[in-house]
Amino acid sequence: MFSVTVRDHMMIAHSFSGEVFGPAQRLHGATYVVDATFRRAELDADGLVVDIGRATEELHAVLAELTYRNLDEQPELAGMNTTTEALARVVADRLADRVHAGNLGEGLEGLVVTLHESHVAWASYERSL
Repeated sequence: MFSVTVRDHMMIAHSFSGEVFGPAQRLHGATYVVDATFRRAELDADGLVVDIGRATEELHAVLAELTYRNLDEQPELAGMNTTTEALARVVADRLADRVHAGNLGEGLEGLVVTLHESHVAWASYERSL
């Protein structure tokens, strides 16, 4: 399996519901470094997994929909605890929509999105395409 990873970042505000989150139940900010890894079993006719420039643009566009926003106020995220794990899935699903729309070529088989909370903690979501 071949893979290509591109990286960007996003800054958000949010809060959590549930005693397990302690003080994070209050509104707070987070900055995530976001990696998107695109996978395919065989390279395309040009010897690529995905065009890195296009992958970078699509990741940036997806993150722009979330950056500098209070996620608690986003209708499509209503009722969701936007944990790092849950946000990894949101980003992956939105990128998958762009893959299925043909924005990143054909033949991609898998996608992994990793959100780095810090240099010591991160979460990922992996899905097929």
